[in-house]
Amino acid sequence: MFEFKLPDLGEGVHEGEVVNVLVKEGDTIAEYQPMLEVETDKAAVEIPAPKAGVITKIHVAPGETVKVGQTLITIDDSGAAPETGEPKAQVEAAPAAPPEPSVPETPTPAAEKAVATPPVAQPAEELPAREGPVPAAPAVRKLARELGVDISAVPGSGPRGRIVREDVEKYAGGERVAPSTMVGPALPAAAVSAELPDFSQYGSVRREKVPQIRKTIARQMTRAWLSVPRVTHCDTADVTELDRNRKAYNAGLREGETRLTMTAIVIKAIAASLRDFPTLNSSYDPASEEIIYKDYIHIGVAVDTPRGLVVPVLRDAGKKSLPEVAAELQQIGENARNAKFEIADLRGATFSITNYGAIGGRFGTPMVNAPECAILGMGRAKLEPAVHDGQIVPRLILPLSLSFDHRTVDGADAARFATDIIQSLENPLRLISLG
Repeated sequence: MFEFKLPDLGEGVHEGEVVNVLVKEGDTIAEYQPMLEVETDKAAVEIPAPKAGVITKIHVAPGETVKVGQTLITIDDSGAAPETGEPKAQVEAAPAAPPEPSVPETPTPAAEKAVATPPVAQPAEELPAREGPVPAAPAVRKLARELGVDISAVPGSGPRGRIVREDVEKYAGGERVAPSTMVGPALPAAAVSAELPDFSQYGSVRREKVPQIRKTIARQMTRAWLSVPRVTHCDTADVTELDRNRKAYNAGLREGETRLTMTAIVIKAIAASLRDFPTLNSSYDPASEEIIYKDYIHIGVAVDTPRGLVVPVLRDAGKKSLPEVAAELQQIGENARNAKFEIADLRGATFSITNYGAIGGRFGTPMVNAPECAILGMGRAKLEPAVHDGQIVPRLILPLSLSFDHRTVDGADAARFATDIIQSLENPLRLISLG
């Protein structure tokens, strides 16, 4: 009998919620056949069978929260194996080691760190290589190859010695740390469990289970609030001419071509400004007291979905034309709202944008999506009286709110960065050079 346990699904993921059980007891399954759908870290992931056999017992049910290393399904693998199926998810279960499928080119924190400090292939103190299959997910193996690390020599801090991304990163830098220091800042007890009064004494109440995505958002926002000294800089941009040109451009599009949105234009302006203000495209490493500068520009786009807020990543925004950015922005928005994305699609952003003005609101204080350094909030553009060419006339004014990590960015740098973006938005001819 083989007990299948919840494998490591990615960086910082410790639990998930069972959304759907795709098999039943007595079923004969093929290797890599999907068995469960688990929602974790804002994404739903299909979990495949690591080996063929017969399902003898299912230990979980839809709606149940499970932790990494917990037994999910028992498989009788003693009989003849049925024909092998195709892998349906990029998940590898310990202790089995199926062939590695290809994975997206998703930047990881370790890869970001490698931009600032070239990694050392091996630490000073060599460790003996382990025997047998190395317990690590395909994405972790790929990272090890990129950093020139022999993954068989990396000590694992995950369940049953499983190797996670942080292990490879630390090993590449020749640094030995305790596993407890790899999972980010711990939350204080008051933030995790606060004593609440008995609300029922004042009237009728009801309790609802918190979905996994809301748990993830709550943890991430609490960590960001406690660990990032955030400051918000507010300003406005006169986008009257820009909006007139945008509408004229859209009016001339052929059927099937993607319309330009103000968000797409602002993303291009951000990408151009990040090239001149690299500090806003960095991350602060409190452990080493270093600033990690990234040579790539990936913009996280906050999307409001029926399941909750998700932030898919639009990669290499500075290298794409404005129509390409508009088309990709539309696609990732649709994917997010329809839950057609993978965990990798939410990782690797260097800067984020949120357009709460599409719903309502002028200014805000967006939460920095740590470990990123900054986020720009777009308010609702509105016609306002303004002095233009010596006359008071109606102008379309776009409110902007830039929240930033004050450990890395000073207020003056944030103001210069915001001004640079505004100059691009207020001078449509300047946007021509942003392709």
